[in-house]
This record gives sequence, structure tokens and C-alpha cells, in this order.
Amino acid sequence: MQKLLVSFASERGLTLSQAQADALVRYAQLVWEKKDFLNLTSASDLQEVLSRHICDGLTAAAKINAMAHIKGISRPQVADAGAGAGYIGLTTAIALEQAEVTLIESIEKRCSFMNWAIMQLGLKNAKVKQVRLGQGTKFAVDFLTERAMGQLPDILAICLHAVKPGGVFIAFQGEYPQTQGCKAAGGSLLGVERYTLPCDDKKRHLALFEKHDQ
Repeated sequence: MQKLLVSFASERGLTLSQAQADALVRYAQLVWEKKDFLNLTSASDLQEVLSRHICDGLTAAAKINAMAHIKGISRPQVADAGAGAGYIGLTTAIALEQAEVTLIESIEKRCSFMNWAIMQLGLKNAKVKQVRLGQGTKFAVDFLTERAMGQLPDILAICLHAVKPGGVFIAFQGEYPQTQGCKAAGGSLLGVERYTLPCDDKKRHLALFEKHDQ
């Protein structure tokens, strides 16, 4: 399992240590342990949790790592909106030890799971905020990720609002990205990047939006 993660990350320019790979497998095991009680995943086995959810998180982590390097950001502030079980945010926190990751989630039982997972994994660079993005707490991060929060045209403005000027919103998209005709108030589309996961050859995409400097 660890070899799969290390290889997948390496193909995307991200280096994982053995300890990081072990931590990611342990996180997947925590998800599997609580999956039925908290309805955390529809995956059929632990391998699918790793090859689908965790590798999605590694895709985001690799992109954040590369863009932070280009922008000269040594300790990127990252937030994951609609974090759910933490697949994107917690994976990023494990893979990028220099990042400060905030997991934004409105559902209490999911927040409780993520806080428990953070304690079990001994993560020092991740925290949970129980709030719905756009309501209450304000954010200003370098990178914001989103995988299952809603339809892109509906959430784009809210997500960009949580990003610093010059920062980037990273939206996970399926086979057919929703970017056509999607107007980014206060930001612009940097591009749409295609990727695949180890579990299948289905086309997936990351849509990247940069917030305008103010």
C-alpha cells in the first residue's frame, strides 16, 4: 500500500518519506474503522480508500507544493472547504509538513472524526473549523481546495473570497469540468489540468482559479 502512494506522489513531483506513507495508510485505516458508523465512504475496501480518496489528496498536495515553490511561499496556508472525512486536507497535512492546513466542515460528527484522526496521527499542522464556508468565520489562505462542496458556478465566488490576493482556489472536477462560462468574480481561471487515479482510467480534472491582487 505504501509503495502505491509513494509511486503515485513521485509521478506528480512530490516526495513522500516512509513515515509519511505509513501515516497515510494509518489514516485510511482510521477511515475504514469508522466508515459505517459515520458514513465516511462508499469504498468497497481499504485499497480503494487509498487509491481513490488518498490519491486525490496527494494530487492536490502535489499541485500546492509546486505552486507554493513557484510563488516563493515556504509555509503555505491551506484550507479544505467541505472537508468531510478530511481526504484532501488531512492528506495534504501529512504530505506537506511545512503547510498549515485548516479543515472547514459544518457537520459535527465529521469534525469530531477529523479531530480524533488528527490526535491519533499526531499531526501538528492541521486544525478543524466547524463552520460553513461563507457563513461566520472569515478565511484568508494561500490555497483553498474543494472536492464535494457543490456545483462550481454556485461556490466559486464564496471560495475565492476565502483566498488571499494572489492565492489559488483548486476545485476538483469530474470528466466534464464546469468551467465553461464560469465567471470568477475577483479572480481568473489559470487552467484546467487532467489527471487519473490508480484505481481506474477515468478522466478527472483540477480547475485552478487565481484571486486578483487588490
